[in-house]
Amino acid sequence: MLTHHVLFWLKADTSEEKKNNFRAGLESLKGIETIKSVYIGTPAPIERPVVDTTYTFSLLIVFDDLAGHDIYQVHSIHKAFLDEFRSLFEKVVIYDSQ
Repeated sequence: MLTHHVLFWLKADTSEEKKNNFRAGLESLKGIETIKSVYIGTPAPIERPVVDTTYTFSLLIVFDDLAGHDIYQVHSIHKAFLDEFRSLFEKVVIYDSQ
């Protein structure tokens, strides 16, 4: 199993409409056949020094293996998502684990 966890910080001036469109774009990634499960979220209202709540969206994807992840990276749906929404990114951090 491989998990792909992406944290997105969108630019401060991103409108609610664009945020809604961004979330729909994240949802579109579910159409990639090598994805086993997806969780899309926003920061929980937890106030502890060790909890980072500064990001805008969290995307957690589970694959069977590294090969599934590699297919995802070059998949046309993933590329279309990046092409459409990359301009909204202020910062992106990715954690991959197996």
